[in-house]
Amino acid sequence: MKTLVIGTGGREHALALALSRDPGITEVHAAPGNPGIAAVATLHDVDPMDGAAVADLGARLGVDLVVVGPEAPLVAGVADAVTERGIACFGPSRAAARLEGSKAFSKEVMAAAGVPTAASRVCSTAAEVEQALDAFGPPYVVKDDALAAGKGVVVTTDRAEALEHAASCDRVVVEEFLDGPEVSIFAVCDGTTARALPPAQDFKRIFDGGRGANTGGMGAYSPLPWTPADLAERVLATVVQPTLDEMVRRGTPFVGVLYVGLALTAAGPRVIEFNCRFGDPDSQPVLALLTSPLGELLRAAADGDLGVVPAPTFADGAAVTVVMASAGYPESSSKGDVIVGTETLAKERDVEVIHAGTSRTDAGLVTAGGRVLAVCATGADVADARAKAYEGVATISFPGAQWRRDIAAVPLGVVEGASLTEETT
Repeated sequence: MKTLVIGTGGREHALALALSRDPGITEVHAAPGNPGIAAVATLHDVDPMDGAAVADLGARLGVDLVVVGPEAPLVAGVADAVTERGIACFGPSRAAARLEGSKAFSKEVMAAAGVPTAASRVCSTAAEVEQALDAFGPPYVVKDDALAAGKGVVVTTDRAEALEHAASCDRVVVEEFLDGPEVSIFAVCDGTTARALPPAQDFKRIFDGGRGANTGGMGAYSPLPWTPADLAERVLATVVQPTLDEMVRRGTPFVGVLYVGLALTAAGPRVIEFNCRFGDPDSQPVLALLTSPLGELLRAAADGDLGVVPAPTFADGAAVTVVMASAGYPESSSKGDVIVGTETLAKERDVEVIHAGTSRTDAGLVTAGGRVLAVCATGADVADARAKAYEGVATISFPGAQWRRDIAAVPLGVVEGASLTEETT
């Protein structure tokens, strides 16, 4: 089977790596990709937002499956253009991708499906925001209704900050605050059936202890020994399946990955948000542990045949990902800084360097974005994987590099989400 991965970031590198390990995959292509993906896939210069161009490339290459990684192309309808060309595509249609593209729509679907989530109000005016903040009280949770590249949420006790964020958005969703550790669960869906992958935990804030500005994610680990063993299956039954059924009822079945961001509250799991794609970096440790063929799983989902393929299997042990970001991130980013040490680390058996914001120039490998790369390590348990990941980070350097020192450090996972820490948007 020939596959084509669409995107440029760490998520797409992790997907390409997993596909390259699948014995049933004969060719892996990526567009436009990055220097890390180039080691396991053939790169093509295509605009990932141009559905017709993506479909043309898939047809020209004769691929059997297109995997659209980022949310923006999915919300823009790239999957529709690919399937209309008769090529199997893993990723939801434009209509189904509204589960991430609009927080208000997502809340509407959850309400109709009976999914446990935070109480909320959709606000379009300053007066409506004021009323919603009064109703829910602090800590205030204000979410941009539209896509915001992982930075559309403010969680704060500062009312002025909440109002300022709302004023910067066309429309917002104001929610009650959900107190409890946060967990990511990915469900591979074929429209009517879903398979859950092991839970992971993402670390969103820039600084140790869940302090500082929100980011796209500074690290993650999986599995989570402190969560109930049946958590993923419970989420399938109470969240994912009701949502799939509701989307079918609306005539917009969801095919792809439904990312469920959860808060494990005293009253039970509550949904913080849905995304319509694999999370980045929290899918990286999950995919690192996958032992069954990824291509078979994604193709079955695209074809509506999940029920006839074996459930995915995962290695014992754990995986930990630590993100290295450029100077100034998340407010800005430094580009063109030379990166050293990745070649040596690439020889380690249990460690992968996942590229995100990198590029190749005459100077060599250089930074090209905020989150530059991640070190993802597997080990016998979380502590072992964590030690290997940080050993890997220590071998890589570039000017202004910054990373958190506490990824996967707390056994009960209470650093992230138990207070004013993580909102996974």
